[in-house]
Amino acid sequence: MSSLTSSLPTNLTALQLHVAFWDTNNDSIITPLEIYQGFRALGFCVLYSLGGLLINFFFSYSTTLGHSWFPDPFFRIYTDSIHKAKHGSDTGIYDSDGLLRLPLIDEIFVKMDSSLAEQELGCGDNNGTREGSLGVGDLVRLHARNRVAADPAGWSFAAMEWWTTWLLLQRQGRVWEKDLRALYDGTLFWKIRDERMKNEGCSQGYGWKEWANTLWHHGTWKTWEVNNASEVGISREL
Repeated sequence: MSSLTSSLPTNLTALQLHVAFWDTNNDSIITPLEIYQGFRALGFCVLYSLGGLLINFFFSYSTTLGHSWFPDPFFRIYTDSIHKAKHGSDTGIYDSDGLLRLPLIDEIFVKMDSSLAEQELGCGDNNGTREGSLGVGDLVRLHARNRVAADPAGWSFAAMEWWTTWLLLQRQGRVWEKDLRALYDGTLFWKIRDERMKNEGCSQGYGWKEWANTLWHHGTWKTWEVNNASEVGISREL
């Protein structure tokens, strides 16, 4: 965790900690500019960061209800009532008060981690431990499992959230359990920002440059498969 998080209040809920990264001046208000700057600090391109302003558009009013019946004219998000922005068709990992339900994280990986099933069938590496990661297909199945009837808004919000999560966190094409836990409690955002500020940059994530380069040279968008094939080729030469 970044040392900057030490300035945060100690009584925040997990959901408030999850969004605290974007509250750059710790005033319990997240402006559209702070959303844009936060996405840029995490490595997202200008266009995607501008798309992040939809967060303010869709969730400002629900958090404003903790203070007023009237919408905020500047589409600000109030973090002290961020729990009012919970939507349907989500994982339920945050409860109605914004607290973490940690057993549900374990349940997701037990039920949705396809690599676990492969290990049990002897199709993957089996060292007696669970891999603890979710591939793109696993995330699609998780999203489909959580969809509830007559909730197109919740379906859309959940899809955008998981897509952004994968773009930010993927390593070897998968979202790892340790990273996802750190995302839910908010500490991962500070870690990625700090890593990007260093010369070596962040070692995870997926962007348009990876997509374009791998598709152009190898005919696939799955950069991790190309990297694995290259590593296998080098090891064979050695």
